[in-house]
Amino acid sequence: MKNINTILKENTQKALKGIFDIEIETNDVAINETRNAYEGDATIVTFPFVRFTKKSPEETGKLIGEYLIENVDEIVRFNTVKGFLNVVVSDKYWLSFFDEASNNDLYGSLAKTGKNIVLEYCGPNTNKPLHLGHIRNMLLGYSTANLLETAGNVVHKVNIYNDRGINISKSMIAWLKFANGETPKKAGIKGDHFVGKYYVLFDKQYKKEIADLVSKGVDKKDAEKQAPIFIEAMEMVVKWEANDLEILALWNKMNDWVYEGFEKTFEDLGVDFEKHYKESDYYIKGRDLVLEGVENGIFQKKEDGAVFVDLTDKGLDEKILIRSNGTSVYITQDMGIAQARYEDYKFDEHIYVVGQEQDYHFQVLKQVIKKLGNEYSDSIFHFSYGMVNLPEGKMKSREGTVVDADDLIAQMIDTATKNTKELGKVADLSEDEIKDLNNKIALAALKFFILKVNPKKSVLFNPKDSIDFQGNTGPFIQYTYTRINSMTSSNSFDSKQNLNIVLEENEKDLLKELHKLPNVIKSAATNYDVSELASYIYSIAKSYNKFYANVSILKAENDELKNFRLNLSNFVAIILRKNLLILGIDVPKRM
Repeated sequence: MKNINTILKENTQKALKGIFDIEIETNDVAINETRNAYEGDATIVTFPFVRFTKKSPEETGKLIGEYLIENVDEIVRFNTVKGFLNVVVSDKYWLSFFDEASNNDLYGSLAKTGKNIVLEYCGPNTNKPLHLGHIRNMLLGYSTANLLETAGNVVHKVNIYNDRGINISKSMIAWLKFANGETPKKAGIKGDHFVGKYYVLFDKQYKKEIADLVSKGVDKKDAEKQAPIFIEAMEMVVKWEANDLEILALWNKMNDWVYEGFEKTFEDLGVDFEKHYKESDYYIKGRDLVLEGVENGIFQKKEDGAVFVDLTDKGLDEKILIRSNGTSVYITQDMGIAQARYEDYKFDEHIYVVGQEQDYHFQVLKQVIKKLGNEYSDSIFHFSYGMVNLPEGKMKSREGTVVDADDLIAQMIDTATKNTKELGKVADLSEDEIKDLNNKIALAALKFFILKVNPKKSVLFNPKDSIDFQGNTGPFIQYTYTRINSMTSSNSFDSKQNLNIVLEENEKDLLKELHKLPNVIKSAATNYDVSELASYIYSIAKSYNKFYANVSILKAENDELKNFRLNLSNFVAIILRKNLLILGIDVPKRM
């Protein structure tokens, strides 16, 4: 069946033609949701038509309203307020919509677009564990990929491991100096946390050596370059790129410790990837592209041998692509990986989910690839998002002041465990069932709290607020689902609907919310904004709870109403679960 907005657009177009002999496009008809202060389900904005009709906004709206009443079965009443025509849609329309949508397993999913998208998220360095900042990245990446798939696209979720370079060498040098052969297994520490410990130790030693040099009269900036441990780390980068076997063996060993740790965190958080790319496999490909650019006069060399690109004509500046010592920089490996991914997937769009502090980097990447003449340069899109902080302030990984992802997940589970125990509603569950319940509540709290915020904005994450069972939280929506599931699973109902029911206000309001889903999916996907979907899910839960409080379901006046309300409740549960899964949130059977 046609969406009511489409019906209104088409018939407003006909009304203007029939009454005023005015030709307009349907896209020129603006339809809004009617404000709460007025009666109506949809509002047609009539201001733009006045210059053609030569009548007042009220008179223009009145004439269009009368046409709609006479010619459109779905419209039963109207009123005009200045330049707004508010129309009341028939119960039969809402019931027909519900009958069709509730019997359509794909309701909310959009038609296939044929668009092929590569979406990169996570992108950690292999010298430290994942932290709260990575959590926001992973949740945004995973849920946005699901959202884009629901909107009809083919999406390939990929990760990049930044597994080489100076920061990786810092952990390696520190391990050689201070570990005495210690391993994650011997230390009883998860691999990524173990390696991260040595990254922190490097920074402590580095600062100590800088202070010693400064005390001897060396300028601080010079001291930062002359500190012995820093020089060793830089030498290690050069040796690694020269394929020094001893360095490569240590590098492989330490990276393997980290990968094992990362995989456990991915599993715990519920995210996955189609493919992991490694910087080390593609930096040469990127370097070759740069050298090819030098040969073709696209890039230039400095006197010290460094290669750069001049982007001043694009409002940027000169960007180093290869250092004077011949080593690569991040932009170099990104060039190689972008080329490899295009060869792998022939993508129509390549989305990089990376924090807003890298805005400049991706402006440069796009322009560098364009200068090389690659046709996919315009397909590159930087999904830029804001920082995530705790009430205590910003995090610094090299100083060991970050909130580890694993620790935060464990803290959330601990809080959920205490909450469910205090509520006393799980006494009859087994230990495994209680553990599963607490895990689902904890992850719902964490994910929903972060995803309900527009990606462009920074998030101040408060674990205590996120796990509240009331208000705009994941656990509140889960609880709404379990309340419905408990009722519908213990009461039989027939999927056949009576389309002649007279709807109560709360029933109609709930149907109107459910009716919005395809448009919400379309808008959220177009804007790369899962917070729009999160807000919608909360609206559905809130609308259902209002319906539940004001309308008798199991004690309805007759069997037809009881059957309808159970069906409606069941459909709400389906919609909640389906769209929570887009956000990566699962629902328990009971709470």
